[in-house]
Amino acid sequence: MTHSLHDISTFAVDLALQAGELMEKEQRNAEYETSFKNHQELVTSVDLKVDELIHKRIRANYPDHAILSEENMSDISKVGDLNGPLWVIDPIDGTVNFAHGHYQVAVSIAYFERGEAQIGVVHCPFQKETFHAMRGQYSLRNHKPIQVSGATNLRQALVATGFPYDKSRLPELIQRLQAVMMECQDIRRIGSAALDICWVAMGRLDAYYETVSPWDCAAARLIAQEAGASCGNLTVAPEGMPEELNSKDLLIASPALYQPLADILLKTL
Repeated sequence: MTHSLHDISTFAVDLALQAGELMEKEQRNAEYETSFKNHQELVTSVDLKVDELIHKRIRANYPDHAILSEENMSDISKVGDLNGPLWVIDPIDGTVNFAHGHYQVAVSIAYFERGEAQIGVVHCPFQKETFHAMRGQYSLRNHKPIQVSGATNLRQALVATGFPYDKSRLPELIQRLQAVMMECQDIRRIGSAALDICWVAMGRLDAYYETVSPWDCAAARLIAQEAGASCGNLTVAPEGMPEELNSKDLLIASPALYQPLADILLKTL
């Protein structure tokens, strides 16, 4: 069975809104449980509930599509054909923020074909913002077109980044942070990669860099790209991995800032 991208887009937005409603309900009830993956990465029972909701609806509507998600299918080597129809899901991007009652939290849903994102939806229920893109067509925030800031001077740029749960590489990441901070206006650490990237897309931020996981950035990268951002990686994707699923050493920026930032970051790799 074939499905139009328009139908998939409508489905993805509706699914993200439904997931957001569940997140809000669980936050109001404040009865969720927390635990740690690999003894360091925070996960809540809400992450699992939202992931289950998304999986069930995708399986019911697109049973032949593959799914890559943080909580239920995080091993990309087991996905199978990465060039076939593929959903890339982060049920709650910004789990630490969620657990502490911060509003920078989002559900991220991307749909891929032929190794390229075709649809991207990032929904932030607590801030009532929905970012939505279709490849080659549009990038929207709450149904209105968005575009990057157009910043040209790195000295006046607001740059975002983040830090991993694993602190073993922290000294080199701090060195990188210092190198960037010396050349830009200021740094932001929001706690949700998906929102960092969407905020670049709409001009709240001028650039973003970090190494994350594919589900953290798959939808937002398309949103930023369609809003005019330059998107890329400072290192080559592993063999067999589509470039748009490569989430290592990610850099997304207003076009004039991309190469100056890349030059700074490459010196610290």
